[in-house]
Formats: sequence, C-alpha cells, structure tokens
Amino acid sequence: MASQKVRPTVLTPAVFLDRDGTLNVEKNYLYLPEDFEFIPGTPAAIRRLNRAGFKVFVVTNQSGVARGYFSLEDVERLHRHIADRLAKAGAQIDGFYVCPHHPTEGQGSYVGECDCRKGAPGLLLKAAEEHRIDLGRSFMVGDKEADIEAGERAGCTPLLVLTGYGTATAEKVAPERARRFADLSAAVDWILELGG
Repeated sequence: MASQKVRPTVLTPAVFLDRDGTLNVEKNYLYLPEDFEFIPGTPAAIRRLNRAGFKVFVVTNQSGVARGYFSLEDVERLHRHIADRLAKAGAQIDGFYVCPHHPTEGQGSYVGECDCRKGAPGLLLKAAEEHRIDLGRSFMVGDKEADIEAGERAGCTPLLVLTGYGTATAEKVAPERARRFADLSAAVDWILELGG
C-alpha cells in the first residue's frame, strides 16, 4: 500500500495592530464612526502590508463595553466603518479581535478576569489559530505597555509607536523590549525592510 504524501503546513506571518492611538487618533472611549480619524499614512501602510503578504489584524481592548459606555454592537459598527474606509484606499484588515472586559469596573458578564485583555495574549492566539499564523514571524504594533506585553507573551516581535500614548509608554518601558517608531508607517517601513 502506497503511503500518502503529507503536505507541509505553511503558516503565514501577520502584523497585529492595536487600534486606538496606533491605527486612529486617540479619543477616549471612541465608538462613533463620525468621530473616527486615521492617523495620517495608516491606510497606505496597511495596504503595503497586504501587498507584501502579511495578514493584518486589529486587536483591541474595549473596556467601555464592560463599563456600559457603549455596546459590543457599537464596536462592530465602528469596525465595519474602518473596513469600508480601508477598502476605499485599497487596504484590508483580515480580522478584528476585541476584548470587551474589565477586571474590576462595570457590571454584568463583561466584568472579571479574562485571557483576552492585553497584556494577556488571548486575542493574538485566537487570531493565530483561526488564520494559521506563524507567531514567531509576526509583529505586534501598539502604543501601550499592554500591547508590548501581549506581543511578548504570544511570541511576536513587539513594536512601539510614539503616537497615542506611545511617548509616555517609551519613558517607562526599556528600549530592548520594543523598538520605537514615530508612527505605524515608520514601523511598516522597518518590517518590510526585514523581509527585503
């Protein structure tokens, strides 16, 4: 009986993006599409990642859901708006992953410990499992220490952008934990140079 050839599993590299302060201008508890504003250069940077063969995911803590400021449906509506805006620029996000929890504040089922709130790696691990991602060849880009920690714990290379809360984060996080970049566009330049 002839043995069947087993095709090797090919995993894809990804770039995981924090949302507020990395993708868009930081606005506390943003949920209205009309308040959304890309940080300049973001759609073009994502388009370049798409064309280079990276999967691109947004991984975002949205504790405003737990606190009752807005609903998970509001978050999903905003993400559809972001996807539509990116599509018009020839770019795409391969998935939005949201943590709606807060460990102590708010009420109802969204309050309590979870494994998806960054710095836990749960959102990245879920995306990796669902999309066959090679975490060792992937990057986590964000403006907060929680983003860096999530990337480290998932086995990605963490990158810190100095938009949003990034400048304040850079003052308290050791440089060897995360390379620093002015913004997402600059981080993407470096990622693509690595693959060059």
